[in-house]
Amino acid sequence: MKAVKMSLLIILPLLILTGLGVYFLQQPTAKPAELANIGVTHYAGPYKVQLKLNPEKPKIGNNQLTFLIRDEQDQAVSHAQIEAMAVMPAMGTMPEMREAVEIKPDGAGFYQGDFSLPMNGSWPLTVNINSTALGQTELGLDMNTSRAGLKLTGATTSAMAPRQAQAELVDEPLSAFTVDSYRRQLIGVTTSEVLCQNMIKTIHAGARVDYDESRLADINLKYDAWIGTLNANYVGKQVQKGAQLFTVYNPELVSAQDEYLSSLRRKGGGPYSLQQAARSRLARWDISSTEIRALAKRGRVAEYLPILAPVNGTIIEKNIVAGAAVKAGTRLLRLADLSRVWIEGEVYEADLPWVKVGMAAEVSFPDMPEQRYDAVVSFIEPVLNPETRTAIVRVELANPEGVLKPGMYARLNLQVDLGERFVVPEQSVIYAGEQRVVFLDKGEGRLQPRKIKTGVRNEGFIEVLEGLRFGDVVVTSGNFLIAAESKFKSGLAQW
Repeated sequence: MKAVKMSLLIILPLLILTGLGVYFLQQPTAKPAELANIGVTHYAGPYKVQLKLNPEKPKIGNNQLTFLIRDEQDQAVSHAQIEAMAVMPAMGTMPEMREAVEIKPDGAGFYQGDFSLPMNGSWPLTVNINSTALGQTELGLDMNTSRAGLKLTGATTSAMAPRQAQAELVDEPLSAFTVDSYRRQLIGVTTSEVLCQNMIKTIHAGARVDYDESRLADINLKYDAWIGTLNANYVGKQVQKGAQLFTVYNPELVSAQDEYLSSLRRKGGGPYSLQQAARSRLARWDISSTEIRALAKRGRVAEYLPILAPVNGTIIEKNIVAGAAVKAGTRLLRLADLSRVWIEGEVYEADLPWVKVGMAAEVSFPDMPEQRYDAVVSFIEPVLNPETRTAIVRVELANPEGVLKPGMYARLNLQVDLGERFVVPEQSVIYAGEQRVVFLDKGEGRLQPRKIKTGVRNEGFIEVLEGLRFGDVVVTSGNFLIAAESKFKSGLAQW
């Protein structure tokens, strides 16, 4: 009896231990805590997939990728074939680079993969899962050495996705679509935020240097005459005020001089004497007071009287030669004071509302790129040229050294301070007839075409009046390739 009791005492513990062993062997080796730590669950076809990077931020050199794959009933999928490839797209002359991930099963649905990255940058990851029982599926993930973790960019459609995730997809605008980082890098996509900045509109106008018309002087006579000595003998000659331009002969001038000399010899006077009358007659014929005093001092008639320059200037027009007979009223010479010149630019009709008298302007010259002159708008032509649809806008510049010559080509730049405006880079806007469209970057690889209303443009930026908010991110390059890549999805068909 004692022997039986001893046997039972030995056998019962062995049976209990065996039962416990069988129980634990039937349980999954992965604990709930381990499932939670492996990463976010992604739904791809019949699979639930969790992935984790080690290190979390991939680096140049060796990296490790851990997978946990389960089915719809959360049972581990232990005999799947997994292929994964990280690809850096070709850039310029650098060819495409591929790095395969060597994946081995690690039991109870776990798989370990090792790979090495030769350089920093974006390495989009494609994962293909296949098992005899459940079939094949594929995931696309965004992996970058500048960012921790993996971001899902695409996956085979799954019926297991939770309702919450499905509701989020419904809330997402129908026009949104996804372009993974691999395609974005191939296309050369860049982005920029919607900015609020002080906008300066610059109006460029072709211009020319012209005479200051208020500084022109014409030389003509009030009588017929003959030209004697001609000192103003070529166009471009500079003359000083009071200098002799030429001499003239007129019989009536000789008689008027005789009368004046005769009146000087007489003693008579009165409120209006003959002397005053003779002097006034000479003055009405533009004989200067200096020449009249010289006549009185000389005491004899001068057959040829000098004509003097009334202003400092340059001869810009000459219509006489020595010995020529000229008629009264004929323009013989034109003088221009070039110490100050006009710059006249042609501004188009659409820009005229921005231009005001007194606004700042800048003048530059193609032949003198290093020279820039600050000026102020002094005149806006009140009449529009019906052929060119432009109006003259004028500024004035001092020209003491005569560097600026009438007829020179110039460029008139007018700056208008528009204040704070919402702006985006001009290359981000696609023109589709009367519509203006940008691609809004929603994050996670998602892009959404957005119709906007634009305002003024200047210096590479365009004002946004409607459709975007401050801080929104828009695509600034690769727009047309993105449109082609998405085949004008999600609302672009109406273009």
